[in-house]
Amino acid sequence: MDFLSTLNEPQYEGVVNTEGPAMIIAGAGSGKTRVLTYRIAYLIKEKGVDPFNILSLTFTNKAAREMRERIEKVAGLNARNLWMGTFHSVFARILRAEADRLGYPSNFTIYDSDDSKSLIKTIVKEFGLDDKVYKPNVVLNRISGAKNRLVEWSEYINNPLYAADDAAAQKPEMGRIYKTYCQRCFKADAMDFDDLLLNTNILFRDHLDVLHKYQHRFKYVLVDEFQDTNVSQYLITKKLSAVSQNIAVVGDDAQSIYAFRGANIENILNFEKDFPDLKVIKLEQNYRSTKNIVEAANSLIAQNKGQLKKSVWTANNDGNRIELIKSISDNEEGRFVSSAIFEQKAQNNYENKDFAILYRTNSQSRAIEEALRKSGIPYKIYGGLSFYQRKEIKDLMGYLRFAINTNDEQSFRRIINLPKRGIGPTSVEKIVVAAFEHDIPLWEVLTNIDMFLPGRAANAVRDFVTLVKSFKIYVDSKDAFEAASHIAKASGLLKELYDDKTVEGLNRYENVQELLNAMKEFVETPEVEDKTLGAFLQDIALLTDADNEDPTDNDFVSLMTIHASKGLEFKNVFIVGLEEDLFPSQMMLSSRADLEEERRLFYVAITRAQDNLYFSYALSRYRFGRLINCEPSRFIEEVDPNYIFVNTRFGSREPKLGKSEQPPGFSSSFARNLMSNKKPVAKKPLQYHKPSVDFKPSDTSKLGEGMKVEHPKFGFGKVRKLDTEGANKKAIVIFEDFGEKTLLLAFAKLRIVE
Repeated sequence: MDFLSTLNEPQYEGVVNTEGPAMIIAGAGSGKTRVLTYRIAYLIKEKGVDPFNILSLTFTNKAAREMRERIEKVAGLNARNLWMGTFHSVFARILRAEADRLGYPSNFTIYDSDDSKSLIKTIVKEFGLDDKVYKPNVVLNRISGAKNRLVEWSEYINNPLYAADDAAAQKPEMGRIYKTYCQRCFKADAMDFDDLLLNTNILFRDHLDVLHKYQHRFKYVLVDEFQDTNVSQYLITKKLSAVSQNIAVVGDDAQSIYAFRGANIENILNFEKDFPDLKVIKLEQNYRSTKNIVEAANSLIAQNKGQLKKSVWTANNDGNRIELIKSISDNEEGRFVSSAIFEQKAQNNYENKDFAILYRTNSQSRAIEEALRKSGIPYKIYGGLSFYQRKEIKDLMGYLRFAINTNDEQSFRRIINLPKRGIGPTSVEKIVVAAFEHDIPLWEVLTNIDMFLPGRAANAVRDFVTLVKSFKIYVDSKDAFEAASHIAKASGLLKELYDDKTVEGLNRYENVQELLNAMKEFVETPEVEDKTLGAFLQDIALLTDADNEDPTDNDFVSLMTIHASKGLEFKNVFIVGLEEDLFPSQMMLSSRADLEEERRLFYVAITRAQDNLYFSYALSRYRFGRLINCEPSRFIEEVDPNYIFVNTRFGSREPKLGKSEQPPGFSSSFARNLMSNKKPVAKKPLQYHKPSVDFKPSDTSKLGEGMKVEHPKFGFGKVRKLDTEGANKKAIVIFEDFGEKTLLLAFAKLRIVE
């Protein structure tokens, strides 16, 4: 087969070794997508495997689409029958087919995080709890974490460990909220994202005949980005491949960066224990980046202890060294970055789309945006408010969802008085409470409203019920586009938007038209078999940020968090805000595991670059409304200085690290070493202090001048001066190893020693 001739030896191995368990360790830029694609094409074309018997799991719909297109080119149109998509989309498909086993209808609603937060907010209010303590975000994360560990609400409320954790976090009602949240979702015939995984596990656990059916259907299971799977995802894939044992996982432990979402790096590290006959194939040749970038990334990730051994290399040219840009402030950092982009475009004929600016948190984009705007450089921010999160879109989607599932409480709350029809919040609460107290579906309350609501409000609800019944007829008999067009008009939403002649109103109207355009495109796509409104809504519910791109409008500089950049590549990459407590994040310094995750995140950022890479840090930055002094990130020093040079092209504006500004471990001698391109000889970087075993921050209100203190990072020192006037109380401390430091007492963690 001619397509196999384009592969190197390990890639070829990864494609043709199709029988039994295999783990393909794929370094950054090593062609893992090609291996996955060709492996599936080889199964279909060479081994005659029916595409219906192949399951391929990815992390974005975009990745699945691109892979399917590539497979079709090699293996023909038969490849359309593959079971391929994200974990959530594939499991949603299984759950729709088997929903009755779990007491759900096949047209259950999928709640997004906004729906979930709204329901949690309602429950917290009903319970009379403090919404500042029980913040919807925090509560949802706790529930999500439990579900991803397969802890159901019944186990949660009966486990004293969880109760103790919640009490310690001053959220003793978490268990009750979790229980009520699950019950309300079930009653609304709705599942959230985490339920798609949890309920698939429950389905396979409690209904062995269903598990048996899918085990024999999926004779080959392939998992992409395996290092980012959580416990729940891994268990499902393990169960599905238990009969055939033909499971191939592709991943890179060095790029495991989603622990905060429940991803478990142990999955990839322990895979061998679960499959003793495992064949390990390593893809170590990087085709993406220059030699300097590859070696710099290797020197960084070598600092991590928990990793699988591999040696990433490239046959590409050496390329330029990494430029290190120092700035006085975050605003100046923005100006330097925009200047460097302008320069590169002028000198090397790059386009805007060849540049990406990566940062640790979204809030860092402000100064960069301002500088790009002033320079007239077009840019796009990833991870902002996506199209499907806009109010007018969610309003129409609420109508569409409710027409399909009349028990969907969140959609009901959204649309019942939109446009205004005289049904106030009190009436809405009475309807919801009636359904809950009498244990009857929401739709039953609405269709018998006279029993629950008096007079005028009841009349308005009756009109609403009649309207929804007419929508249901359209949903059952028309395709997605026709049904949605009718609902948009008949609901009065379209007219309300059309009548608003402001610029914002016009934009909102155009957005709704764009949604209808998307539906038109959906029903006219030949590959789409199910053209119903329900099928379209499921597609939308499972979209990710990366799926919302417009490929026709792409000449802009990309701004995004490093997490969002995973899987992407750019010719020129700027990693900005490389400062201690920002990157690595202050929240990720409590354990070695957290710090190693941050280092992997930096590794991912470095390996996005093809031609040129820039590191940037500022000596001061506004954070939480305060101007703070910053220290360069420890990660800069962990990269071999042979691959870095300090940018001095900005002349007199180049910040000088004077004595008072010299951060520990990043002295002027380090900068000189970088500039001279020599490794420091026999000089180890200054190590941060390891806190005492009994370290516990003291009450700083009792702090006095002359006291001996311990800091978790700077070690032992003596308080020279206290400044307790004004809002920002400070202490000047002389540390034994790190010299004089001015610390804000509101944030400083100090243990009073004597």
